[in-house]
Amino acid sequence: MANKNFEINVDPDWIKKYLRKIILGLILIYAAFSAIYTVGPEEEGVVLQMGKYNRTVQPGLNFILPFGIEEIFKIPVQRQLKQEFGFRTTNPSQRSDYVKDGYLDESTMLTGDLNLTDVEWVVQYRISDSYKYLFKVRNADKTLRDMSEAAMRKIVGDRTVNEVLTVGRQEIATSVEQLLQELCDEYENGIRIDQVVLQDVNPPDPVKPSFNAVNEAQQERETLINQAEADYNRVIPRARGEAQETIELAEAFALNRVNRSKGEAERFNSLFKEYIKAPEVTKQRIYLETMEKVLPKLGNKVIVDEKGNNVLPLLNLERKGGTEK
Repeated sequence: MANKNFEINVDPDWIKKYLRKIILGLILIYAAFSAIYTVGPEEEGVVLQMGKYNRTVQPGLNFILPFGIEEIFKIPVQRQLKQEFGFRTTNPSQRSDYVKDGYLDESTMLTGDLNLTDVEWVVQYRISDSYKYLFKVRNADKTLRDMSEAAMRKIVGDRTVNEVLTVGRQEIATSVEQLLQELCDEYENGIRIDQVVLQDVNPPDPVKPSFNAVNEAQQERETLINQAEADYNRVIPRARGEAQETIELAEAFALNRVNRSKGEAERFNSLFKEYIKAPEVTKQRIYLETMEKVLPKLGNKVIVDEKGNNVLPLLNLERKGGTEK
């Protein structure tokens, strides 16, 4: 069996000729791919030329100079972003999962009455100016987080723990939102604050049972106060009405008695004037009028002459009525 040696003769000029073309083709392909960028519908493209701002491009297909001459940064200007404080979302879904361990330093705050409270909140924001976002502030997201924490601590530090945990939550969120937007405008970081949401506010875990007991006592106190006010509003107006009714009845009775007294006095004065004019006639008239009123009330009475003894047996008098002489 014979050994055969194969020799391949390659022309060096041919290799140089085609190798240059291959390398040039690869360079052109790389340049083409590195020069074409697609900016998403929610984004803006900020183009840097030799490390200096050059232009801002809109969504769609865009071209830049290759080989590192120009560089593009895609900024999500139409997307709502958020930062979480005191917790982190681990599984965003219909029922999101949260983790709090390791973030207690963010949420533990001192209130104005020197009590501790655990405040969890979310800052929702948008990038309104991509140029300012990239170049006015170094690491705008980290700066925004620091500003948010400082603003929340300032607002919480001006209020009592009861305000923070109960009635003042919405006011705190609104105040933090306004203060944070003022800081963003002052720093010119190109961020617009959409909303600040207090996710959860609780006392620290070691004092939570005691705080809940205090809250229950305060709620019971408010309940008793409301019940007392209800009883007061039910009883006092009725008593005032009854008192007013009694006063009005007394005033009516007094007015009636005064008017009757005045009428009787005037009647007496009129009779007296007539009596002065004709005493005998007036006396007889008064006597007759008085008898006219008295006699009908006496019942069955018979008036006879005390000397008329023969008449009495003829009268069928009731024993019950008796006789009057």
